[in-house]
Amino acid sequence: MRSFRVGGGLIVVDNRLLLAANRRKHGAIEWTPPGGVIDNGESVRMGITREVREETGLHVAEWHECHYTVSVEAPDMGWTMSVESWFSPAAAGEIALEDPDGIVEQALFVDLDKVEGLLVESPMWVRVPLMAWINGGMGPAGDFSFRLIGSDRSTARVEQISR
Repeated sequence: MRSFRVGGGLIVVDNRLLLAANRRKHGAIEWTPPGGVIDNGESVRMGITREVREETGLHVAEWHECHYTVSVEAPDMGWTMSVESWFSPAAAGEIALEDPDGIVEQALFVDLDKVEGLLVESPMWVRVPLMAWINGGMGPAGDFSFRLIGSDRSTARVEQISR
């Protein structure tokens, strides 16, 4: 079973959340907070800082606290993922796409009331916690768990296990 440790940046400036448009293998665009897999030897905060810089060109000097976690298990696909989503009220610089993976096609700050509309193609494990966080006043939102049933991500069924 492969395990992925992921960090996500919840960056809100002037009531607008930073989101990245990720082109997936099956062709869909999934909007998510910037972030990605944490490298060996990196702390989650260091990894999120690196990922935000790579995906958006922006620099975050300080992460305040982890506002929610997500765990996803996909036993039929042979992987698990744990995500920590950290909050920051500031980012420096100008948006410039520098994603070495070539997945991010756009990054922008989105009015909080427009975020849900962009998340239609995003996985449930992104959409549900992010909207709970926004609708709950953008404070710590707890832990969320999901399971994918099926061996192909495009047809797998997603179940929310907890929260």
